[in-house]
Amino acid sequence: MCRYHHLSIAAYVPVDILPGENPYLLLDTDKGQRFFPLLGRAYWKIGRSKDNDIVIKDQWISRNHAVLQSTETGDFYLIDLGSRNGTFVNGRRVSIPVTIHNKDRISFGKTKVQFHRPTPSNAGRQPGNLESDTLTSTVHERRLTSVLVVDIRNFTALTQQLDEKVLASLIGNWFRHAGSIVRSSGSWVDKYIGDAIMAIWFHGQHEVSQDDILQIFQAITQLQKMTSALSEQYPLPFKLRIGAAVNTGYAMVGNTGSGEHPDYTAIGDTVNAAFRLESATKEIGKDLAIGATTYSYLIGLPHLQEAFDQHTVSLKGYEDNTITYGTAFNNLARFLDANSSEEMTGITGFVGNVGFQDLNG
Repeated sequence: MCRYHHLSIAAYVPVDILPGENPYLLLDTDKGQRFFPLLGRAYWKIGRSKDNDIVIKDQWISRNHAVLQSTETGDFYLIDLGSRNGTFVNGRRVSIPVTIHNKDRISFGKTKVQFHRPTPSNAGRQPGNLESDTLTSTVHERRLTSVLVVDIRNFTALTQQLDEKVLASLIGNWFRHAGSIVRSSGSWVDKYIGDAIMAIWFHGQHEVSQDDILQIFQAITQLQKMTSALSEQYPLPFKLRIGAAVNTGYAMVGNTGSGEHPDYTAIGDTVNAAFRLESATKEIGKDLAIGATTYSYLIGLPHLQEAFDQHTVSLKGYEDNTITYGTAFNNLARFLDANSSEEMTGITGFVGNVGFQDLNG
């Protein structure tokens, strides 16, 4: 084991007190085996920087190397964040988010760990990020939310035409910068899903301010600018593009975090419809689709009807047709210029003349 390898975490404890049924990462060190229990939240940031949840002092590891994410169903995803030396599962480089399984071998730089997810003795219990009854214990409050889904267009074609190492760097950097933009807008990335992200904004108990929705639109505009800028940094067969959807409504939310790391997630029809609306952008030929409720909170703003066209779509899994409002990114930018206050544009400085490939060494 390289002398630089060190796992710096509070729960860095001897293997002989491992919890019998909880998921964990196992690391071999000069002082024996150590583990990190994957409990109490839905994601863990891994890297050399001290602001990560799992800090690995290895010169071959990037400052922000990877993210490990669990879902409400107990699955675990590993996402490389465009690291310089890569993340590998069972010897294969991670180029897109992948599901990891019990006893998979993971390499971050030259540090090797093993993922463990023991089978619970109680067959009726879901393994996941809490010690018992994960879904039941985390869903506890009905909140008014706006859900954003952003998807990379033509992703399958991209994976077929792009070198795996270049693809890993591109997608990892996109995920990392997308996370920073969403955090700057007052939310966080709740899920990384293959070629997409989902983010959630919480509102008041009964109403949504127009500034709340405009702030989400600002984030979408910055995501589009970032994607365009990132596309110029790589030898791609075609320009990288995104599609997006915003849906507002009530959802059941719960805190799966603990201590200083609250980690809310949302489930329900509002979330499901957001994903369906994003898929519908291809059908209506628009970059962004928003739900009828989201649109209703914008009524009265200048140039709203010029920016958004009404469409009737059939969403998968829904019996009745759905009203949605679509727009192109250039129209969205003009709409924001006409309506955004100076405070709302604070995140616009995020995208600049930077070399994206050099940000994560």
